[in-house]
Amino acid sequence: MPNPATRRDHSGQIEMPTALPPYRPTAGLPVLDARPTRGASFHEVPVKAILNSPASTGMGFWSLNPYVGCEFGCTYCYARETHKWVMERAAGRNSGIPGSLSPWEAFEKQILVKTSAAAVLRRTLSPARLAGASLVIGTATDPYQPAERRFRLTREILEALLGWRGLALGLITKSPLILRDVKLLQDLAARHELSVNISLASVDARLLRRIEARSPAPHTRLRALKGLTDAGIHAGLLVAPVLPGITDSREALAALFQAGKAAGARYVVGSALRLGPAARTRFLPHLAHEFPDLTTRYGWRYGNRESPGKDYTEALSRRIRSLQQQYGFPMTERPSGARQRDPGARESPGMTERPSGARQRDPGARESPGMTERPSGARQRDPGARESPGMNTGMSGRRRLQGYERRDAIPESAEQWTLL
Repeated sequence: MPNPATRRDHSGQIEMPTALPPYRPTAGLPVLDARPTRGASFHEVPVKAILNSPASTGMGFWSLNPYVGCEFGCTYCYARETHKWVMERAAGRNSGIPGSLSPWEAFEKQILVKTSAAAVLRRTLSPARLAGASLVIGTATDPYQPAERRFRLTREILEALLGWRGLALGLITKSPLILRDVKLLQDLAARHELSVNISLASVDARLLRRIEARSPAPHTRLRALKGLTDAGIHAGLLVAPVLPGITDSREALAALFQAGKAAGARYVVGSALRLGPAARTRFLPHLAHEFPDLTTRYGWRYGNRESPGKDYTEALSRRIRSLQQQYGFPMTERPSGARQRDPGARESPGMTERPSGARQRDPGARESPGMTERPSGARQRDPGARESPGMNTGMSGRRRLQGYERRDAIPESAEQWTLL
């Protein structure tokens, strides 16, 4: 029986939510702070483990998220279902935080704070277990969202990482607050292979406000990027997601590359929007409101898949490669001539990889026993994960779509984006 809260788009290809059921998540989490003017509250959540392994996420790197939820509330973010599920697991299903919020509202307004993150990291990080894979901070939250000003969890985590050498570390953020930690990042870069990704989907502030209502303005992110690169930190632009028919024109992407060049970016990389179940709940109704002419086209392009299709992603990759060549950027965010890392090296001579008596942790273990960042059996994908230019991101079994006169052409605007 169809869900009464959804309707089928007239293309017949996609379920469009028209209303969301009340979200009555759990209570029992200590309230650390509440900001009535912003409508946000912050709740302490205990964790026994802090690292997400590639085996548990399906990504090619380890990840770490000091918060669950994000005040920026970008409409395309996939992590709302993660927030809902973690909150239910953390506090039990039979009580509720005051108020009735939809899952996407709760994601933006009820932020879970992993206050013990740095201490848990010190106990459980085993560089040998990373086996040379990167550790990326901020794959399912923004580690420098406004909450970081008070709780300073990201800074504590970075300070903890000074205890090792030779790791490949990544940071993803939209926030200029990262400049607070420039000296700390310089110290980390002296010990590790560090890349800082400033996420920016468009330099058009008015357009960006329509899809990221509370995120920092483009010029503040570019100023942060320049501050990082001026300080000698390897940093660049992460253009993700690229929104089909909205930010994918060559002109729009070229403006990002030009702005990145002016800000001293060491690289510019990007990937197309992926629509998982959680992202659809928020993004598709918003798309229908802000860009109604694209609703049917997204239905055809995405259907019930996460990917916009192999033809689109490959064409987008060619466009990005072309712009990388035009503006003199490498095809990867990794530093050129990156040194060989010793995955087992600790900073302090004579110190063991793990404190004496620390429990061996399963590299595939979830975020904590009984509380993961992902429902069991669900495939997790990082919204900030970089797809290598040219990477095939099409999904098997997708419908063969028509609409391109040339296989390597991406429509230059929504008007030209004809999907049959």
